[in-house]
Amino acid sequence: MAVWAIGDLQGCYDPLQRLLERIRFDPAVDRLWFCGDLVNRGGQSLETMRLVHSLRAYSVVVLGNHDLSLLAIAERRPDEQRKVNPDLQSVLFAEDHQVLIDWLRTQNLLHIDRALGWMMVHAGLAPKWTVGLAEKHAREVELKLHGDNYRKLLKNMYGDRPAWSPKLNGPDRDRAIINVFTRLRYCTPRGRIAFEEKGGPGTQQAGLYPWYEVPGRAERDLKIVCGHWSTLGLFIGHGVHAIDTGAVWGGKLTALQLDTDELRVVQVAGRDVPANPPRSHHHHDRTPRERTTG
Repeated sequence: MAVWAIGDLQGCYDPLQRLLERIRFDPAVDRLWFCGDLVNRGGQSLETMRLVHSLRAYSVVVLGNHDLSLLAIAERRPDEQRKVNPDLQSVLFAEDHQVLIDWLRTQNLLHIDRALGWMMVHAGLAPKWTVGLAEKHAREVELKLHGDNYRKLLKNMYGDRPAWSPKLNGPDRDRAIINVFTRLRYCTPRGRIAFEEKGGPGTQQAGLYPWYEVPGRAERDLKIVCGHWSTLGLFIGHGVHAIDTGAVWGGKLTALQLDTDELRVVQVAGRDVPANPPRSHHHHDRTPRERTTG
């Protein structure tokens, strides 16, 4: 029996198949934790979603920013959906799109397994959030996402403001919570997210910290596995295990075994990308460096 966390897939079906073979995944005994961003950019988003959906009895998924974006786009008119990239269109216009979208919408922002000693988020946690607070705020949004009012939530979730504060309410509160769970990399000690900062540590402006290194942050009694930050690469430190290693940008797809005290990381080659990616990939032009520390 093994429990494996897997980094951002982003529509990279072939690398996922290679990784499942490499870890000898056996649904009879093993379990998978997917760190979010199942779709977008990889060119095989429909195949990836179908595969993860087929494994739903043996896996847990947390929602990433690209997954939420797909859910929001799925509510738009077909003529608007035809304006998005072909990779997302492959899902939106598939004959089984409704089954896949309905299933995706029932996934959570946060997964906790106290017996295992782990929690999983896509991006990160606000500086003052303990495990208990994170769980409380995740459930607030999940109740709306899984309920009848989900369209309103999806319509109002876009935007960089306001910064998280316990005093927020309504759509502002939901948006701030979603931004923390699905878009956070750097923030100030008070928790204001620097959305424009996407490089690896050392590239950020003064006064900003990686979310897991913020001075005065809350103590957390579970280990954390997350994705989202491909330029960070494989990072292990401060109780955090970041495993988005840029498969979609030609990096690697990473699996981390959670049910062992040994550090067991398995990686396979990510997507084949052209030698000179288009400039629109700016900060992702290179394979993310891998770093592990304390």
